[in-house]
Amino acid sequence: MAYKSKGFMIMKNIKSLGMALLLLLAFLPALSFAMDVDEIVNRANLASYYGGDDGKARVKMVIKNDKGDERTREFTILRLDKEDGGDQFFYLYFHKPGDVAKTVFMVHKKVGGDDDRWLYLPALDLVKRIAASDKRTSFVGSNFFYEDVSGRQVDDDTHSLLEETDDAYILMNVPKDPDSVEFSKYKLWIDKKTFLPVKAEYEDKQGKLYRVVEALKFGEFDGVPTVTESRVKDLVSGGETVLTFSEIAYGVGLEESLFTERYLRKPPRKYIRR
Repeated sequence: MAYKSKGFMIMKNIKSLGMALLLLLAFLPALSFAMDVDEIVNRANLASYYGGDDGKARVKMVIKNDKGDERTREFTILRLDKEDGGDQFFYLYFHKPGDVAKTVFMVHKKVGGDDDRWLYLPALDLVKRIAASDKRTSFVGSNFFYEDVSGRQVDDDTHSLLEETDDAYILMNVPKDPDSVEFSKYKLWIDKKTFLPVKAEYEDKQGKLYRVVEALKFGEFDGVPTVTESRVKDLVSGGETVLTFSEIAYGVGLEESLFTERYLRKPPRKYIRR
């Protein structure tokens, strides 16, 4: 009987060990999918700005002040990547209204360095270089900044993971050079499924929330998850700007030669006409 009792205890321990191993194996997949904050940020950057090798879209911009008065602008945006996560080219051609028609904004985004930016003003037939220090200023009178067009450099901020929900990673981002920007930090929500940023809240130097950027609508084009409507709210002035994207396409065959000063005055009609 003592032998049977001992054997029973051995079998019981083996079963308990087996159950513990099963529980551990069930938990391991969750551990293996855990990502560090740098990987989350890099994947969000790729999802936001590097869909396909190139892309184009028609954009409607509605600028509203605190009294509800509206101004509307329409432009085409073209984008070409040198490599995923690397240098890029952006070209914006304004169609409407008449006072900004034929205006062109072009960016040569340089990872690890200051971007080159040009603005062509057709009324003056003038090409204006935009200084790196102006990247956090209003983009053509809207509540978006020049930097919002091509994206902020990933390495410009220190990132930390605040919280993880079922649907999103929530990050806190602090500028490494606080004197170069008007904010002290910003909180960012990143969708777990698509890695598209869905919301950003900016705090001023006094720690007060003053600016909110949100993705309002989404779609999928050529297999690429894409924001189709976004909004920025200025909580100080009470104004806001909404961007609505249409005619979205990726892999359209853009060439690097399009993103030169020559095409500031001579836009590539093949890609900007409807």
